[in-house]
Amino acid sequence: MIKLVDKIEEANCITHSGTMHADEVFATAFLELYLKDIRLKRTATIDMKTIPNTTIVYDIGGEEFDHHQNQAKVRDNNIPYASFGLLWQKFGLLYLKQENIEHEDEVFQEFDKNLIEGIDAIDNGVFPKIESSYKVQTISDIIKSFNPSFGSNEVEDEQFKKAVFIAKEIIVENLYHINGKVLARKMITDKLKTTTNQILILDTYMPYEETILKSKLGDKILFAIFPSNRGGYIIKTIPKSLTDKTTRINFPKEWIGLTNEQLEQVSGVVGATFCYNNSFIVGCKTKQSAIKLATIAINKANKDV
Repeated sequence: MIKLVDKIEEANCITHSGTMHADEVFATAFLELYLKDIRLKRTATIDMKTIPNTTIVYDIGGEEFDHHQNQAKVRDNNIPYASFGLLWQKFGLLYLKQENIEHEDEVFQEFDKNLIEGIDAIDNGVFPKIESSYKVQTISDIIKSFNPSFGSNEVEDEQFKKAVFIAKEIIVENLYHINGKVLARKMITDKLKTTTNQILILDTYMPYEETILKSKLGDKILFAIFPSNRGGYIIKTIPKSLTDKTTRINFPKEWIGLTNEQLEQVSGVVGATFCYNNSFIVGCKTKQSAIKLATIAINKANKDV
């Protein structure tokens, strides 16, 4: 549990006070998870000569876990580390082993890539290129909104603790998600090796898309079929790549927006239940009806070429 202390000598962790950013908020959340109990001092200035070596100082002070000095560390892709990333590099594997996470090396790398790198980049002024007609908020934007609002009676330290709580939940859920993907990767790869057609059929849902898109074995796959948590089965299209979300193949236009009897009549398959308006998901009552629909969609697309 995080405890904010008044005196630097009472602290085992120190960061800066004032406007909060995702970097030191997530760094604090990670340290709370790793150390279990932290006594944190948020301060505007610090004299590193007076700080014991056992105290973790980050995002201030110009030492190992600060990134504001001239020779700050950068990743192989030139994205600079910020405090969260630097702390993860030092303690991340130790934390994963502490939590008995399987395949810790893969989870360690993917967690940095999937969550930390983006937070570090924005904190260092490397902003994403977003082309959208609507407002897109990053995690960094959301954490920034926890700073006391103009005209409010919100207290800075209390708002900081709220933000750290949210960040801690995000870290834990992201790690669970990444760990699940890593565990599923071998299973999906083995399944792809035995799949002789263009449809990946799963007996239970597991993260599959990234493995398909990163593997040569997945180049042939046009649809994935898996049980729905609402009952029945789902057929889902496969995008062209991790960055190009255009589908490799579409469902027939005449299916779009239809449900139940209408979809059964037009498709000729009993058990068809819906085809979404955006035409990337079809629902069915049984695995057999799902396979029939996917096969029809592939055959029709091949004829239309």
